[in-house]
Amino acid sequence: MKGKLWRRSTVAAIVGTAFAGWGGGASAAGFQLQEQNASGLGNAYSGQAAAAEDASTVYWNPAGMTRLPGRQVVGALNAIKPSVEFTNSGSSPPTLTGAPLGIPLGSTGGDAGDWAFVPNAYLSWEAMPNKLWLGVGINTPFGLTTEWDSDWMGRFHAIKSEVMSININPSVAWKVNEMFSVGAGINAMYFDTELSNSVAYGASAIGAAAPFGAGAVAAVTAALGPGGPAREGVAKVEGDDWGWGWNLGAMITLSPATRIGLHYRSKITQKLEGDVNFDGAPVLALGGPLAALGAGINAAFANGGIRGEIELPDTATIALSHNFSDRLQVLADYTWTGWSSVQDLSIYRSDGTGLTSTPLRFKDSWRVGLGVNYQLNGQWKLRGGLAYDNTPVKDEFRTPRLPDTDRTWLGIGAQYAMSKQWVFDFGYVYIIAKDGSSNLPNLDPAPPAGFRASPKGTLVGDYEANVHILSAQVRYSF
Repeated sequence: MKGKLWRRSTVAAIVGTAFAGWGGGASAAGFQLQEQNASGLGNAYSGQAAAAEDASTVYWNPAGMTRLPGRQVVGALNAIKPSVEFTNSGSSPPTLTGAPLGIPLGSTGGDAGDWAFVPNAYLSWEAMPNKLWLGVGINTPFGLTTEWDSDWMGRFHAIKSEVMSININPSVAWKVNEMFSVGAGINAMYFDTELSNSVAYGASAIGAAAPFGAGAVAAVTAALGPGGPAREGVAKVEGDDWGWGWNLGAMITLSPATRIGLHYRSKITQKLEGDVNFDGAPVLALGGPLAALGAGINAAFANGGIRGEIELPDTATIALSHNFSDRLQVLADYTWTGWSSVQDLSIYRSDGTGLTSTPLRFKDSWRVGLGVNYQLNGQWKLRGGLAYDNTPVKDEFRTPRLPDTDRTWLGIGAQYAMSKQWVFDFGYVYIIAKDGSSNLPNLDPAPPAGFRASPKGTLVGDYEANVHILSAQVRYSF
């Protein structure tokens, strides 16, 4: 598609200019990424909307730029290593009306997590002394990669799920007075996704033939060729889009030691366009009165253009920074995320025909965090943090594409100020995820209008996950 190729080439130019490489491995709730700097990682990103320590405040709260004199450039790289494993406790392969089709169950899938690298870059500029600041950020607010073994027992629900984003966020801040500052930004976000899963070609074709009687079932079974009712293959969907949003922030300085940060980031609607490819799909040659049936089955497995829409959630944060002394600073925050904007993952063909739909039924989620910084001496600052992330995923709709659960963040970090111009930050977080259950049915009991339920097999068991995050950042002031 010409439009898709143009969007991809534009983003490739941006990435080539600003980054060496990028990827996504969801670490916050849902498929959101908290890793927007390295200076906040050691605090488990607690209180970032009030911290305003460097130019990364462009993302967390643009009003915080009013605390940054002169000009400042920040670059960070975050390395994320999630681990996700599945334990089976009663899964079964796809069936038709309870009858087995000879499809093997498969393995438990191995570790679906792998290393991902998330860069960020920011610029803050005091354009009018003590009044007006301009800034820009380039980051990745959303990202996800899970990839299970291709022969695993949940392969008809998911094999690979990848979400990547790039957000370009020009911002402005105004210092109203010594107590109150405001900031705002515009967000241009590129969003790209790749989803793959196995398809039970044989079961789906026979299921389509069943209403036409035993003769039609026999003819379709014979036409399926090698594998017959057990024939399967892999479908891959790719799509991308540019979306637009905005964010607003305020900073309230209650005293020289205490300030409150408020920040809101809007929803962004992504209208994805791309392609679907069915690997190993049968082409049925049925004649006579069954010709229309064969054409319909072939059309269901045909490659072609697709479209879909997702409304990425809005977020609202209130944060606190308080200095108990010249050395000791405490940070805290509460963040709400409107994940209920995501209710399903529905993909349509370009002509509007329903292709596939996965019910998600996300609920709104929240996050709380508490961090501490200790200024050891003129050069070294030590950090620590604890946070709790509430998942938007409901147990009954947990999918291997996003086996998300509640999680606890444990963070440590340090800052080294080599000079007034050069400052380096390092951080590490270990995320403990709560075990999550899976009880997905063989058939979606209530597919949306226009979508036909295809047998996927039951997926019954539990997920166990954890995440390691390492980050490094350099800051230059001039």
